[in-house]
Amino acid sequence: MTSSRQDKISRLLQRDLSDIFQKEGLTLFKGALVSVTIVRVSADLSVAKVYVSIFSTNKDIDVFALINKNKKSIRYKLAERVKNQLRIVPELIFYVDDSLDYIENIEGLLS
Repeated sequence: MTSSRQDKISRLLQRDLSDIFQKEGLTLFKGALVSVTIVRVSADLSVAKVYVSIFSTNKDIDVFALINKNKKSIRYKLAERVKNQLRIVPELIFYVDDSLDYIENIEGLLS
């Protein structure tokens, strides 16, 4: 069960990370659209699991590798945005959110 503090920080990080991906996505990720779907923060607020959805042609693995490669610069840009709200910016761990693929698979099986 998450506390209200964790929920507030999750929403703050999700909003700021999605803004960073929207503004910097064209240059960093070769034009792929990256969307932050869920952010889950650990109980001690030191780790944030960020689930991203990647909308591109066939380069999902390449874009995800670029996200992990630029993890430090993304965290730095996030720190510049949330420096007045958080003392310590959590470590970011990125995961690919494949829920849309799962939904398409289920719909294909049902029809």
